[in-house]
Amino acid sequence: MDYLPMHEFRRCVDRYRGNRNVRSFSCRDQFLCLAFAQLTFRESLRDIETCLRSLQPKLYHSGIRGKIARSNLADANESRDWRIYRDFAHALIDSARTLYRDEPFGVELEETVYAFDATTIDLCLSLFPWAKFRRRKAALRLHTLLDLRGNIPSFLKITPGNVHEVNVLDDLFFEAGAFYVLDRGFTDFARLYAIDQHSALFVIRAKSNLHCTRLYSHPIDKSTGLRCDQTVVLTGVNSHNDYPDHLRRIKFYDHETQRHLVFLTNNFQIAALTIAQLYKCRWQIELFFKWIKQHLRIKAFYGTSENAVKTQIWIAISVYVLVAIIKKRLKLEASLYTILQILSVTLFEKTDMYQLLTENTIAAQSPSTLNQLNLFNI
Repeated sequence: MDYLPMHEFRRCVDRYRGNRNVRSFSCRDQFLCLAFAQLTFRESLRDIETCLRSLQPKLYHSGIRGKIARSNLADANESRDWRIYRDFAHALIDSARTLYRDEPFGVELEETVYAFDATTIDLCLSLFPWAKFRRRKAALRLHTLLDLRGNIPSFLKITPGNVHEVNVLDDLFFEAGAFYVLDRGFTDFARLYAIDQHSALFVIRAKSNLHCTRLYSHPIDKSTGLRCDQTVVLTGVNSHNDYPDHLRRIKFYDHETQRHLVFLTNNFQIAALTIAQLYKCRWQIELFFKWIKQHLRIKAFYGTSENAVKTQIWIAISVYVLVAIIKKRLKLEASLYTILQILSVTLFEKTDMYQLLTENTIAAQSPSTLNQLNLFNI
């Protein structure tokens, strides 16, 4: 917890008056308890209460000052504004992105590269009636813009499952010169044209029913898997009105999957093979969704209200980003999974964290360097 910017946390709490009329169980206590639940894979509020009460002598020095009770946790999850933890997660994300800004991701590019996608979290309709999805099913959708340098989410939005992912493009602030890699489910030429008008770049997989006319063909090397590199203009009635400028169409044969893939982009400078490699890197966001669903508590929830669910998800994201920050600052070679597993059984140990997370032993400080006189000269 020493790696948390608590001054930022206090600012987030004050912004939404999170500790108003709170006597014993503060927002900080709530955050630490739910972070403990994420790191140790607790299954319920009673589980959290039982485990933390067994560690009562160690709680005060760990920052937990309030009374640990299931009712206190439940009330906090229902009443404390979830936006406190959203804003704090974004503060952690800003720190993590600074640390990972020079991290390689598989393609030699100086520009920032983002992958945008959404994942669905299934819920029970009778318990979560506010999470509209289908007639007999409830769900949440986690929309994520992932910075491929370090796999740090730079934008997240939680919506009911019936909100289509393409609509969330309207909420993004597009960074000039950055690449946005999208799946074909985001094919909306009006929104793609908005990306182009913000001087940003996109790479998207084209649908099979794309209507366009070739204006020019560029030379390619077919031994690399490329099949064509063309400058095209859209000819569909609506698509041409939505995107009146030229596009670059690249067809690529993937030898691993034995499939032909067609990409569209508004970048005409970089090599065609690099465009194909950029889209392949989009798979990192699928791995990110798989990882957080397997290793964080975001599929089973401690409360059923919208506020409780969003609070839990944002604290889970904060824990993920915090572990990524620790990994970078301590220059650890271990994976995030390995770090999480070690932390889950050593949270209240007094052993140095670097020693816990590496095979190295922290050398004891030499007596000659201690600020203490020797009784005997040997």
